[in-house]
Amino acid sequence: MSYCTYVNNNPSEQADFLLHKHYHDNQYGFPIDDDDELFGRLLLEINQAGLSWTLMLRKQDSFRAAYNNFSIEKVAAYNENDRERLLADAGIVRNRLKVNAAIVNAQKILELKKEYGSFKGWIDAHHPLTKEQWIKLFKKTFKFTGGEIVNEFLMSTGYLPGAHDADCPIYSRLKKVTNGF
Repeated sequence: MSYCTYVNNNPSEQADFLLHKHYHDNQYGFPIDDDDELFGRLLLEINQAGLSWTLMLRKQDSFRAAYNNFSIEKVAAYNENDRERLLADAGIVRNRLKVNAAIVNAQKILELKKEYGSFKGWIDAHHPLTKEQWIKLFKKTFKFTGGEIVNEFLMSTGYLPGAHDADCPIYSRLKKVTNGF
């Protein structure tokens, strides 16, 4: 069985390989319908900037716990005490810009939900766009969303193609659920 570049470029340490393989086989490129989970994926992608995705996979449970199970409503209501709590949490990435981006982005998603019904509704209302158009839209709308973050977020959630090589066994499974991606 042939796997795609994602799995072939993973660390050789067995525990990290298994983390990546599980993510590859069950999450990477798959659509996410739940707004909190979409927000959680965006939060992880933002926190990965300058670091490795392996680190994000290792810390994903800590991020989930630190950010109230990625509840958009709860994160949007965070105050200075919450910021300090997050900056002191060794289980996550302790970067003030990334912590602030999570809070501001959650607040922005609440605004978008008023008009589009959901975060997913906002994304769907703009789909399809080119990668460049998506990047411009995300940079205009959210904090800490550069080109690579936006690309990976949208590819990992099925909005942009490229998550899996055509000969990867997951590719055909995904093609059915993402209308061709």
